Amino acid sequence: MADGGQHRAAEDEPDTGSGGTPGGWRSRRRISWAAGIVVAVLLVAGAVIMTNALRDSGRADPAAPQSGPSAPTVPASPSPSPTPEPGATITGPLNLLLVGVDTRVSEPDWEPHADAVLIMHVTKELDRAYLFSLPRDLVVDIPPFAKAKFGGQRTKLTHAMSYGSHVADGKSKPNAAQGLELVEATVSRYTGIAKWDASAVLTFGGFDNLVDALGGVDLYIDQRVASQHRQPNGEHRPGNAANDGYAGPQMIYEKGLRHLNGWQALDYARQRYTTGGDYARQRHQQQLIKAIIGRVVSEQMARDPDRLEQVLRALGETLVFSGRDQRVIDFAFALSGLRPEALTLVGLPGASVGSGGSYRGEQLTEAGTRFLTELRAGRAEEYLAANPKLVVTQ
Repeated sequence: MADGGQHRAAEDEPDTGSGGTPGGWRSRRRISWAAGIVVAVLLVAGAVIMTNALRDSGRADPAAPQSGPSAPTVPASPSPSPTPEPGATITGPLNLLLVGVDTRVSEPDWEPHADAVLIMHVTKELDRAYLFSLPRDLVVDIPPFAKAKFGGQRTKLTHAMSYGSHVADGKSKPNAAQGLELVEATVSRYTGIAKWDASAVLTFGGFDNLVDALGGVDLYIDQRVASQHRQPNGEHRPGNAANDGYAGPQMIYEKGLRHLNGWQALDYARQRYTTGGDYARQRHQQQLIKAIIGRVVSEQMARDPDRLEQVLRALGETLVFSGRDQRVIDFAFALSGLRPEALTLVGLPGASVGSGGSYRGEQLTEAGTRFLTELRAGRAEEYLAANPKLVVTQ
C-alpha cells in the first residue's frame, strides 16, 4: 500500500530480526481475457476457477444456431482446421513469481523495494500448486545488471527491486518492469529455479483496491496484531518527533475470523513486528492471497463479466505483468483444472544472521532449502508429507 507522504514506508523501519473452434472460445474471449488479468494478480490461481466455471455455466454461444424453424438444407462445405484454444501450448510444471512492492506516491522518483516475494509452483499435470514466500531480508547474491549499471552485491533480497528499477540515464523515473528482471534473476540464483513462466509486480495499493472491489475478504487472524502503520479509522499514523517510528493510536486486529476491507487486509498482512516476525508476515500474505481466491470463486465472476471488469478497473496501473510469449488469457485456460483446495501454502523456516553483533538479514534453515531442492525434483508433495509443520493450515 502506498504510504504517501504522511509517514515513512516499511523499508525505513529499523531491522529487528472446451471446444477448440473459433465459435467455441472466441465468444468467451472478453470474459476469459479479464479472467487472465486476475490470473496475473493471483499468481494464476484464481482466474482459472472463473474460466472453468464459465465453461460449466452453459452460457449461450452467440455463434451457435438458434432454435426455430428448420432452415433449408445446403451442401456442407469443408470445415477449416480447429483453432487451438488459448493456452494449448502451455505445459507444466510452471513457476510463477509475484512481487509486492513498497512505493511512495508522494515521491515519484522513489525506487520501490520488494516487500513481498511469493512463488507459485504448479505441477506437471497443472492440477496442483504450492505457494511460498521468501523473506524480504533474505541475504542473497544480487547479480550484476547492466540496464541499471548495477555491479552486483550480497545484500537483502528486498533491494533487488530498487537496484534493478534504477534507470541508468539518471533522468527517467524508476522502472518497475526493469526491476522485476533483476528480482527474477536474483530469486533464480538463490532457489535454483532456472526460468519464470510468468511474473508480476503489484503495488500494495493494487492489492488494497482489489480487495475493496471484491467487497472485502474473510481472514482468520491467528494472533492479536497492533498495526505499526494505521490508526483505527484507517488514517496513517504520523512519524514521531524523533523520526524513529510512528505515533498515535493503533488499529488492532483481534484473533478470530474477521471480515476485512482493503486497507485492513493489506495493513494486517504487512505487519512484521509480531510473534514470528517476518515469517508470520509471510504466512499472513499467503493467507490473504488464498482468501482473495476464495472471494473470487464465491462471487462467481465468470458468470458476471461486468462485475469482473469492475474488479479489473480497480487495479488501474498498479500491475506489471510479464508472461514471456504467453498472454494472460493463455494461462487462464491452461490452468482450468486447478482448484482452490489444490493450493498448498508452505512456510519456509529461517533464522537471522549477523556480523559483529549486528543484524544482517535472514537465511533459510536446512528444512527450507531442502524444500526448494525437492520442489525442483518434483517431490514437493512427498517432502511436505514427511514435514507437515511446513504446511500452513489456517
